[in-house]
Amino acid sequence: MYRYPVTSRILLAIDCIIFGFDGKDIKLLLVKRNLEPEMGKWSLMGGFLREDEDLEVGAGRIIYDLTGLKNIYVEQLETFGKVNRDPAERTVSVVFFALIQIEEHDSEAVKNHNASWISLDQRPGLIFDHNEMVSRAIEHLRYKAALHPIGFELLPELFTIPQLQKLYEAIYNTPLDRRNFSRKLLSTGLLIDTGFKNNNSTTKKATLYKLDTIRYKEKFHAFWNFMPDSMKPVKI
Repeated sequence: MYRYPVTSRILLAIDCIIFGFDGKDIKLLLVKRNLEPEMGKWSLMGGFLREDEDLEVGAGRIIYDLTGLKNIYVEQLETFGKVNRDPAERTVSVVFFALIQIEEHDSEAVKNHNASWISLDQRPGLIFDHNEMVSRAIEHLRYKAALHPIGFELLPELFTIPQLQKLYEAIYNTPLDRRNFSRKLLSTGLLIDTGFKNNNSTTKKATLYKLDTIRYKEKFHAFWNFMPDSMKPVKI
């Protein structure tokens, strides 16, 4: 088999930004690094691309290894390739971000990787350029969540509109008008009224909804305009 006459060695890494929602805060799944350089410091979950796998397959492998989850929302975000980004060796990183339902992940796998769920506003400093990666992922999440219904990927199968509102308030770190938000969500046709009430509510029992998955898949790339125009981030 022909090989290109290249003598330099450049590693290709995959770093995964995994977001979850605990009903109150957006959280980030971070690991304590177990190798040098920067051993013992907080890091994104990552690894090197194997010779026989595509990028998406590699990202899925890394996410499954940490969370035990497959068939979740994963999106390629950006490539980071500054020459000195990794002090050990010349390494280019392709970054993916994933949205998961926290209650469904494998807590034992998280524990075995010395990982923790940490709120975005309490996240520690990260190694290398991982802080920049997370900032870019938050920016992208806010942009996508304003226009597409990806927020549902963070919710359990059954949810209330107040829970959904708390999710969007957590994503944008700002309060939302309850009536306007409820009216806009119901107008999308994405919600199915289950006929049940949330018995765990401490106030008036709210209606439990579920996502119309067929309409969700068909209309995912439609512009739903979930957020007020004044709050929508501009994609750069």
